[in-house]
Amino acid sequence: MLLDVASRRWALIAAAACLLPLLLLLPPQLAMGIAATALIVALLSWRRPLPAWVRLVLALAVIGALLSMSGFRFGRDTGCAMLAAMLAIKPSETYKLRDARSLIGFALFAPFAAFLLDQGPLTLLLSLAGATLALLALQRLADTESGLATQAISPLAGIVSVWKLIGIGLPLALAAFWLFPRLGSPMWGVPERALARPGLSDTMSPGEWLDLMTDDTPALRARFFGNTPATSQMYWRGPVLWNFDGRTWTQPYWLRGLPPVEVRTGNVVWDYEIEFEATDRRQLVALDVLLDTPAGAQLSFDYGLYAPRPLNALTRWRMRSSPPVVFDPQLRPALRQIATNLPSGYNPRTQAVAQQWRREAGGNDAAIVQRALQMIRAEFGYTLETPLPGRHAVDEFLFDEKAGYCEHFSSAFVVLMRAAGVPARVVTGYVGGYRNPLGDYWIVRRSDAHAWAEVWLQGRGWVRVDPTAAVAPERIYDTLADRAPGAFGAFDGLTPIWNVSDLLRRGWNDLVLGFDATRQQQMLRSFGIETLDSGRLGALFAFTAALALGWMAWLIARGERERDPLLRAWHRLGARYRRLGLAREPHEPALDWAQRIADARPQAADTLWPLTQRFVESRYASARDGRGGIGELIRALRAHRP
Repeated sequence: MLLDVASRRWALIAAAACLLPLLLLLPPQLAMGIAATALIVALLSWRRPLPAWVRLVLALAVIGALLSMSGFRFGRDTGCAMLAAMLAIKPSETYKLRDARSLIGFALFAPFAAFLLDQGPLTLLLSLAGATLALLALQRLADTESGLATQAISPLAGIVSVWKLIGIGLPLALAAFWLFPRLGSPMWGVPERALARPGLSDTMSPGEWLDLMTDDTPALRARFFGNTPATSQMYWRGPVLWNFDGRTWTQPYWLRGLPPVEVRTGNVVWDYEIEFEATDRRQLVALDVLLDTPAGAQLSFDYGLYAPRPLNALTRWRMRSSPPVVFDPQLRPALRQIATNLPSGYNPRTQAVAQQWRREAGGNDAAIVQRALQMIRAEFGYTLETPLPGRHAVDEFLFDEKAGYCEHFSSAFVVLMRAAGVPARVVTGYVGGYRNPLGDYWIVRRSDAHAWAEVWLQGRGWVRVDPTAAVAPERIYDTLADRAPGAFGAFDGLTPIWNVSDLLRRGWNDLVLGFDATRQQQMLRSFGIETLDSGRLGALFAFTAALALGWMAWLIARGERERDPLLRAWHRLGARYRRLGLAREPHEPALDWAQRIADARPQAADTLWPLTQRFVESRYASARDGRGGIGELIRALRAHRP
């Protein structure tokens, strides 16, 4: 059976609605390309399907483009993009009723695929909207096939009926969410992403952080219990980079296996909980140095913190930190050699200046550090507009450009220190944060990414030095770091809306994404159930699921007994009169019953009699109701009260 114009329009709108939440989670250029392909294919195949050879060429071109953009790496984002692309070209062969059902059926996979990339509330709402439109489109196709499309109820009534169907399965879904035994680790592995998420990594090349520094999405949220550090002291410590090849700083993996070095801290203690957004990496961050390792995490010898598996979903960690007073007072000779090593043949001018400073300072390492900071304060500026460095990147920055951002400052500073014989290393992470006043928690965005230096000084060990902070205020030419999260430039009035939006997202994370085994046990305790092992919890879920399935079966069987919505409305009206002792006898015609009611209660003659007459004509005489159709008659029967 060929598709009519209205049914085809319904099918395409439903497929587009299902595809939307998935497209919003793909890289922007890729998403726009798939959306443009879908629009062009729909227009070209509106009147007739595209030839088979055109469809084959189109499919091969789309597959080749996707693999090329992903670097021929396979992951769950590549698979999701492939699904989206196949749905985009599916309308090219959609011209029969069966084809439209196939299109909608395949489109329903898109909202589920979106949850492999994000589990946020916006994704859920868009997915529910897409699924609702898909069910409405399937209802439209069923009406077209049965010849009832001209008598179809209004879209609003259709949405209500669809959500009634969804509501039938809601008890089973809630039982599965609340009572299904939560596992401490996944039973199977979800494929990694082929395209990495923006975030901290264990490498740093000056000039390559601009994409990260312009990303305003939250990286983490932190809530403090008691003391809260000043914003200027919020250095969220991430990967520590030791090796330098003249261009890129990297982290030696073998150092992670060493036990943490000796650290002595003061009396200041920060107790806080961090909520990490997914990064697909194992790297965690913490303030300064941790007093104890969070359960399930690993602390490296240089106080980098790592999760046991890649962070593919939202995670929470309770931590206690303190600023160090002495950090590794006895630097091992092997580590000193690594912390002063530089590749040969790079940055000769920096080498010469550093050696001159060493001769003038003698053995005073602190004096060399202060001299470098004074030079930055007097001559250097902060800007994001920097050219890509050449072979002698540090020489170019220190003696030619004299302007850059944190990557340039930290890298050049550490090279300068090492050239002078001062052990130094690069530390990356985040700095600062924004306090959401509505929820009393701190938001650290990806654009708060920062790099600073640590130098080793006798008697103090590793000391944090932030050369970027030494730039004189009048030489800060353009920056993102001083823009408050949630501010909208000329639209600062929207900041409260941003605060509310993030508070809702945090609530979603807490109530839904953070519902783990611990939270499940806490919920059961509120009902007087102290502890349940996985076996008894599974039995409770099975019992609850059986009740939900029984409820579903009863409702479906009830609907099967009276599938005609007009007849259901008429029977419900009769049930209302039955409660008043005015039931219709099994052998009594509808009009006779209505006349009997009117004789007994004259006030019913003006309401019940016209409704009964319209019902009889519509039900038995095949007459068209001229007062708004069957849908309006059904609503009138439902609304009538004795």
